[in-house]
Amino acid sequence: MYEAVHAAPDGEATAARQAATAARHGYDGIVVRSRDALDPADDGSAAAGDARGSVGTGRAERPVRDPTAIGDEYGIDVVDAVEIDADSPTSASGAVGNYRSDRTVVCVVGGDDALNRFAVEQARVDVLVRPMAAGGDFNHVLAKAARDNGVRVEFDFGPALRETGGKRVRALADLRKLREIVDHYDAPYVVSANARSHLELRAPRELVAVGEAVGFDAEAVREGLRAWGELVDRNRERRSEGFIEPGVRRGRYEEDGR
Repeated sequence: MYEAVHAAPDGEATAARQAATAARHGYDGIVVRSRDALDPADDGSAAAGDARGSVGTGRAERPVRDPTAIGDEYGIDVVDAVEIDADSPTSASGAVGNYRSDRTVVCVVGGDDALNRFAVEQARVDVLVRPMAAGGDFNHVLAKAARDNGVRVEFDFGPALRETGGKRVRALADLRKLREIVDHYDAPYVVSANARSHLELRAPRELVAVGEAVGFDAEAVREGLRAWGELVDRNRERRSEGFIEPGVRRGRYEEDGR
């Protein structure tokens, strides 16, 4: 099972700390969805003290680490991803195009009706994250589009875990509604606690407990956690040199002897 996390500078903990904590919780891997937390192009030749940063972001340069090195250190798969938080579908489309070839997993933040629709209609997008945030809605039309385009819909358990009072009640209601729609139309999905700190990471059994509170059975929650890893495996295969299209790979074939 995999969890998808935020890491510094977008989150409050480094990718290494998130990896160490996830490994202790029993995860097989983490998907690091913060744009600048990892350098997927790093070949390991740079010195540990090298500072790198995003051009034009206004942030101070900071060292970043190769996901393979972090994974080797903590015995867990660390996946380079990006979470695109755009103001409009037009901006999101440009960002998806920029990052699709550079990141193993591409997520688009929803919550806005137009962005929800954009994300589920784009086969280039892997996951629509937080579709119910900020008053957003998700309906049968979007569920069908997500199913047809293979876009996974995120069940964000974070608010249910961390909010209190009325906000927590609303978060649980949103999860119930989303679960009913996704389940009815057989749309693909993932599950996450959406942790911005290693302190917000939760073990799979804790997420199972939250899921059961909104109508999931335990295995459905586990399937949502495994779905991140299945997505990673699929995309890594597609990015490999031998891949041509699903079911077709470039390679050498034996002579038939005739």
